[in-house]
Amino acid sequence: DEGKHVFVLKTAKGTRDYNPKQMAIREKVFNIIISCFKRHGAETIDSPVFELKETLTGKYGEDSKLIYDLKDQGGELLSLRYDLTVPFARYLAMNKITNIKRYHIAKVYRRDNPAMTRGRYREFYQCDFDIAGQYDAMIPDAECLKIVYEILNELDLGDFRIKMAWEDVKKEMVNEKGLSEDVADRIGEYVSMQGGQDLAERLLQDPKLSQNKQACAGLTDMKLLFSYLELFQVTDKVVFDLSLARGLDYYTGVIYEAILSQTIPALVSTPAEQNGADEAGVSVGSVAGGGRYDGLVGMFDPKGRKVPCVGVSIGIERIFSIMEQKASSEKVRTTETQVLVASAQKNLLEERLKLTNALWNEGIKAEVLYKKNPKLLSQLQHCEETGIPLVAILGEQELKDGVVKLRNVVSREEVDVPRADLVDEIKKRTL
Repeated sequence: DEGKHVFVLKTAKGTRDYNPKQMAIREKVFNIIISCFKRHGAETIDSPVFELKETLTGKYGEDSKLIYDLKDQGGELLSLRYDLTVPFARYLAMNKITNIKRYHIAKVYRRDNPAMTRGRYREFYQCDFDIAGQYDAMIPDAECLKIVYEILNELDLGDFRIKMAWEDVKKEMVNEKGLSEDVADRIGEYVSMQGGQDLAERLLQDPKLSQNKQACAGLTDMKLLFSYLELFQVTDKVVFDLSLARGLDYYTGVIYEAILSQTIPALVSTPAEQNGADEAGVSVGSVAGGGRYDGLVGMFDPKGRKVPCVGVSIGIERIFSIMEQKASSEKVRTTETQVLVASAQKNLLEERLKLTNALWNEGIKAEVLYKKNPKLLSQLQHCEETGIPLVAILGEQELKDGVVKLRNVVSREEVDVPRADLVDEIKKRTL
């Protein structure tokens, strides 16, 4: 027995199970996000969970080391997708699509050092919204920021700020634009600046910056972007921050990040994690990010044809962490059942099943207890425990009269409803 392997029941490092309560919260969050994406006219796509390794290679800069490589499968070197943006660019190039507004919600994989208390995992969902196509400057960018604003407002997570910036200024200007270190350092003076439209205007008047074509073009775009954001009524939450930089290699223009202002209690799920958790709480930080990536599709196109793109990714796992904390003391319904079909006397199982079936056929979410002769009290208790709002009670007298006794579980008020009107009555009381 000593040499026997002890099998440990646990989830793999950096992953988690979701119980019904957590899934109910997750579904609510997804519904808010998806309805926002649809409100803005997006269609959805899906792509494989793994890609050819060469599709993902060289697109993520330093972060490439976090890609999960799979074993050689029949001559193909494959990797699990790291994000949804690179597969999207591959999809556009492969199908010769030059414009689309799409959202994609799916799991991605990163061989990261997980910090579960901060909502950082190795397997997690991303919610992406992207606009691909050649359009006039800054209109799609403004819509992406509006979407972040709408979602964070509706989720009611507390105060937030959306920060915008140019790409990592010094690296880009020295390596790509050919400016000297000296010039880049002078630009460094501006990196500490934050503001709104006024900052863009002030910098345009700056004698040093006004001599630089790229800087002028970027600032003019920023000014234009702010004018659209004003029309979309989101400028109260938007900050122009020249210090912001995102780690991924594919960004080419304006980038943005949404930051929650407050801290939340640490989300701790196992004793092992409690050691690393900050008891005072977790500063959640960024809950959405994105930007413009005009060159990525061209990397896949055989003729190098570019499709300009701008998009945003909602940090769904961090949002779940906050929502779970908020709901930890609340009772959360994990089913959507509208009515329990019950009986007040014995030997009515067949009648209960017939009525349940009739309700299902009409699209009503109905349940029945799997017992021949359950006590009425235990049927009512089931409703209270699971939050089912209505009970349709059958008895011999009701069957003779062609009615059903409909009971409101909370108020305990009962009313006799003709069988023909039952579906409408349930809909009226539960919609």
